[in-house]
Amino acid sequence: MLLYLSTKLRPLIGNWSTATQCSILIVISGVLMSSQLVIVRFIGDDISVFEIILFRALFGLLAISGLIARGAKTYLRPNRPGLAILCGALAFMASTFFYLAAKELPVADITAIHFVRPVFAALVAAVVLREALHGSRIAAIIAGVTGAAIIIRPGFTEVNIGVLFVLGAVAVQSWNPINRKLLSKSDHPDTVAVWNVLTILPLAAVTSYFFWTTPTWAQIGWMAVIGILEIGNQRILGRAYLRGDAIVVVVLHYTRLPIAALIGFLVLSEFPDIWVWIGGGIIAAASIYLTVQERNTEIG
Repeated sequence: MLLYLSTKLRPLIGNWSTATQCSILIVISGVLMSSQLVIVRFIGDDISVFEIILFRALFGLLAISGLIARGAKTYLRPNRPGLAILCGALAFMASTFFYLAAKELPVADITAIHFVRPVFAALVAAVVLREALHGSRIAAIIAGVTGAAIIIRPGFTEVNIGVLFVLGAVAVQSWNPINRKLLSKSDHPDTVAVWNVLTILPLAAVTSYFFWTTPTWAQIGWMAVIGILEIGNQRILGRAYLRGDAIVVVVLHYTRLPIAALIGFLVLSEFPDIWVWIGGGIIAAASIYLTVQERNTEIG
């Protein structure tokens, strides 16, 4: 189905500018990700997140089986297999944290807190990779932490464990944009999506064994939808990174907050409070500022 849709839409989308294509892809990615979190909210109390991830991977593999059959040499033989497997392992860990958070927090809150990822990545690079912490990075980190604190408001409201799960996902995901960009230079975008599924399958199978609950047919159906949404999201993100300049991709990611707020409101009757919008705005501004400064430094 995904292959059929991409074949039909490619001639139309191919006539649009690269920036327009990237914008649309990022917006669609936001819709797909928020929809996944909503479904997890519905079934997460009865099925473990590891089992959800397992079925998601199984149905995702089924969804792209035709793609693999038509291009096995391309999709099953990455030029950087170690990096492709690392991306899949990190995606498994991030999905686990995200789905655990979805059971505890509103969808828009998860999205807003997740905005701190680029800022967190700068901090990780300084600590782990010994990169210099110059003025713009320090300012962005301080602003990002401030924005996250406004959303979480420790000391003024009880800290939800879901917040810790989102921050765990952020910590894991800080590496993947770099990995994806490197892979996009050597491998087809769909290769990354395929290997995400192939790596996640055994990891999810082992962990779900310890938390197994036999799902109903309705729950299997919902997990099938999650699988299709996720594989679609991976393929779309791969193409967005391939088409978009780094700053364009970062800026467009912040359309996810209004998208998540709208989906949460329509489906779950959730609406983020004013602090989520203020904190999310500060984090977004800090991340965009950091990206612009880093790009100017590279050019200079």
